[in-house]
Amino acid sequence: MSFARLAIMSAAIALPTLAQAQVAQVRALPTALAVELAQATVAACAAKNFNVAATVVDRSGVVLATIRADRAGPHTIDASRAKAFTSVSAKNNTGAMAEAAANNAGARNLVYIPGFLLLGGGVPVKAGDEVIAAVGVGGAPGGHLDEECANAGLQAIAAKLK
Repeated sequence: MSFARLAIMSAAIALPTLAQAQVAQVRALPTALAVELAQATVAACAAKNFNVAATVVDRSGVVLATIRADRAGPHTIDASRAKAFTSVSAKNNTGAMAEAAANNAGARNLVYIPGFLLLGGGVPVKAGDEVIAAVGVGGAPGGHLDEECANAGLQAIAAKLK
């Protein structure tokens, strides 16, 4: 069989499949809502006297908003961003990931992924079952407290995620 004939047959087979392909549609967290989430998260921690930073990233890990409490340490911005990035990348809470890494030899290598921070405080933002963003918190005296603040921030905007 000649190359030209093979190419024509391949195109004829592939053409119907290509014609059915559609542009993917994805949901996204609007920037204004990301700012609201970051503010609500920092406020939730402030109510407990924790000075934190909160970062919200989109589904690709790009920063949408960062808010830092006046007395939060300088490290809190990088920590909150890394936790949000880790959460959106894995579509999971970073506290659960940290626990898995501690208890599962197969998950221990997660710490070597560039940009990952396996400490509690990163929580996915979902619209229905779809992860559309994540929020990360850094600065409370424990990752579990960072995660509580993130969840409180999410609760504050929950009605807008439907």
